[in-house]
Order: sequence, then C-alpha cells, then structure tokens
Amino acid sequence: MPAASEEPAAAPPRAGSNAIRFGPHARRLIRAVTRVVNPLVLRIAGRRHMPIVGIVHHRGRKTGRPYATPLGVRPAAGGGFVMPLTFSEAASWYQNIRAAGWCVITYRGADHTVAGPKVVDRAKAGPAYPRYERLALRLIGIDEFVWLNDAPTGSAASAA
Repeated sequence: MPAASEEPAAAPPRAGSNAIRFGPHARRLIRAVTRVVNPLVLRIAGRRHMPIVGIVHHRGRKTGRPYATPLGVRPAAGGGFVMPLTFSEAASWYQNIRAAGWCVITYRGADHTVAGPKVVDRAKAGPAYPRYERLALRLIGIDEFVWLNDAPTGSAASAA
C-alpha cells in the first residue's frame, strides 16, 4: 500500500474536446476530397459578398511554403476573428499559425493581419456566430475555437 504522502501520477495531457474523430482511412479520404474542393472554394471565399468563408493565409512551419486555407471565419465581438477548430489542434493550418504567431485573414474582400492564436471554448466564441450556426456547431460537437486578435500596427506581423 502506498504511503499517504505519495502524490498520484499526473494525468495524461487532455485531448481536444471536439467530437469529430476519424480513423486513418477516413483521414486519407478527407485529404483527397480537400485537394479537389479547396481550390474551388478558394475562388469564392473571402470575397465581399461571401460572409461565410474566409481565407487564412499562413506559412508552413517546416517548409516556409505559403498556404491559403478556406475556413469558416467570423469577426469576433472583442476584435479579431474566431474560427472553429474542427479537427483539433492537430490541424496543419492551426499548427502553422501557432508556430508563426500570426497570419493574414481575407474576409469580405479585405485582408486583416491577426496574431496571438488562442484556443477558446464555445461560450467565448459563440457571440460571433448567428444562432443557426451555433446550433449546427453544437450538433456536430465543435467545442473549441481559435481566436486571433488584430495585430498591433507596427508589429512584425502587420509589416509582413
């Protein structure tokens, strides 16, 4: 029997709380579909009359290659933008933004330099979304969102 002064083992790191979990075959299928669909979506995303989908411009953290990823972006009430972290913190676009600390979002025809990615819960991100989208996100189990604040003028991120 362990002594009373021993502390219990530390809990393993918490996995993301978003409900979408896919096996390796489904992930391969999603990647294949994404290679076809994303270029088509990029033609309309980020335009002035397209408030549903914005474009997140980021650089690969290992290659430095520029990427443009269409995502469901919304302006946040407190400034900056918020987007669902659909496939957990393992999403490449999120890891690239986190590594760089900033990115550029094209939303409704304008480019916005944003920085300081932070994972927030549904309660904090919810006011940025209309009621029907909040319901849809809840139904598919999205509980985590990425909040990016407007980059301060004169910072390295806004100068890039």
